[in-house]
Amino acid sequence: MATKILLVEDNPQNRYLVTFLLEKSGYVVVVAEDGEEAVAAVAEHVPDIILMDVQLPKLDGYEATRRIKADERFAGIPLIALTAHSMKGDRGKAMAAGCDDYITKPVDADQLISRIEELLGTRD
Repeated sequence: MATKILLVEDNPQNRYLVTFLLEKSGYVVVVAEDGEEAVAAVAEHVPDIILMDVQLPKLDGYEATRRIKADERFAGIPLIALTAHSMKGDRGKAMAAGCDDYITKPVDADQLISRIEELLGTRD
């Protein structure tokens, strides 16, 4: 069964690009456009891994991450912050919210796939 990834991204261009890269690599992609949708999508789809933008409408990615990780059913799902934030302290803020990894945008396709494989334990 293919690995299911929840991509949480409000920017249509970024959503399209990352979805394309992931599907090209054989992943099934479920999309949420804001933090509230992300929390609901995790319960509905139970993804294998989550890619979370941190600047989102309605509920930011930090709070969405905290809510997802606070639910014992989903706490073990690896979660990678995908963000344009690369200032000192941003990585620590993401990790404190419960993220397992942190990747800055623009996304490097090879780096993204490598990090996903590492977190899922599927890297050769």
